[in-house]
Amino acid sequence: MTSIASTEPQAGAAPLEDFAIPRQSLHGQVVTRLRDMVTEGHLAPGQRINEVALGAALGVSRTPLREALKTLAGEGLVELVPTRGAVVRRFSLKDIADSMEVLKALEQLAGRRACAVATDAEIAHVLALHDQLRERYAAGDRLPYFKVNQAIHSAIVTLADNPTLLRMHEILQAQMKRIRFIGHEGANKWAAAMAEHEEMAAAMARRDGEALAEVIGRHHDLGLERIREAY
Repeated sequence: MTSIASTEPQAGAAPLEDFAIPRQSLHGQVVTRLRDMVTEGHLAPGQRINEVALGAALGVSRTPLREALKTLAGEGLVELVPTRGAVVRRFSLKDIADSMEVLKALEQLAGRRACAVATDAEIAHVLALHDQLRERYAAGDRLPYFKVNQAIHSAIVTLADNPTLLRMHEILQAQMKRIRFIGHEGANKWAAAMAEHEEMAAAMARRDGEALAEVIGRHHDLGLERIREAY
């Protein structure tokens, strides 16, 4: 099979056939599959994407694949480079630290506002997501855990009821998916991140905005340390 990238796949990588998409899939499903491949490192930072090989591996034609790549480019996950095509974006440690600093500030603001203005039902929804997170952690389901994790962060920002805040957060969160995913590599790092989420859930249940902001800030600071160790 033709390689997706211009370089040989790493040893132990999953066969490309494992990522095949049914032909009836829509644009959103292709985007989701590609985003997952970037998040899990199957499409590695700096890798040039061979559209012919990737389309064949996913079972989709070039048109929906290109549209999906444009969406990921808009999210900052890939770059469309003249003469090279689509390339998975590579982040420097400064890029990561800068983005995490802004994400931290946005989520701390959102946490304070959410505790003040969210309804009881909305708070209960976030706590239900946390229950799902705990289940995924107990089962060792790393990618499903990560997706619920991201959903919790997004839900807290949504409850702040500030569209500008939500829009800025969505952009940064999309860009940082792969980076934040590697911050959970290793049992100790994953356990630490889960413990921080337990504190977040407890603060939300009490509607303690300051406590929630504090643990969110610590979660991001420690998350950045975990990322630096793994990067």
